[in-house]
Amino acid sequence: MTTTDLWHHYGRARAEQDHAVPDSFRWAWDQQSGPGPEALGDLTGKTVADLGAGVARHAAHLTVHHTPGRIDAVDSSPAQHDMATALYASLAPRLRLVQADVTTHLRATPGAYDVLYSVFGAVDFTDPRALLPAAADALRPGGRLVFSTLAHYLSGSPAQPDVTAQEVPAKTPDGESATMLRWVLQEQVWTKALDEAGFTDILIEELPAGDGPRSAATLLVSAQRPTT
Repeated sequence: MTTTDLWHHYGRARAEQDHAVPDSFRWAWDQQSGPGPEALGDLTGKTVADLGAGVARHAAHLTVHHTPGRIDAVDSSPAQHDMATALYASLAPRLRLVQADVTTHLRATPGAYDVLYSVFGAVDFTDPRALLPAAADALRPGGRLVFSTLAHYLSGSPAQPDVTAQEVPAKTPDGESATMLRWVLQEQVWTKALDEAGFTDILIEELPAGDGPRSAATLLVSAQRPTT
């Protein structure tokens, strides 16, 4: 049985019109403010993965404007993978487009990465009790995980006080209404989940909401796999 691709429509209109490699990389929800790729540290020669990369715009930016050894843009959605391939396949081999469940991919690649990151990607839509331990195992000693996630729901409702997901609206490829799970957690919940997964040096910064109609505050989270 195949799983319905609830990401079929996401970003499609932009992908049809905008084929450029983005000239900027931002962590905030509005994609206009806050820190940029410097939060990832020096990527020169590093092996990196974008978790829930979508059409791989952030990964393409890092590939072109920084000097990683390789970036794996991992996404489970066939539609997102196809759009990413149409847009950025020419950036191979430094950009590798991987269609796979993120947790499964990480479990299959122990110690493969120096840096993992997610921009409102797989970390938001995967149970952290499964994803975070897999991420820790996939990092080399001293490797870093950096991700941005919502500080509260887009409706304005507060983040969850424990590791609980909420159903959010989605659409099937046929345009029918559906739901998917999204984890929007309080800072201390992320800290505890990362600690239990084996991460250290956990830092969380709240980035303020922008001025747009669907603005939201962002949590920018970084953590390290211990060196020993």
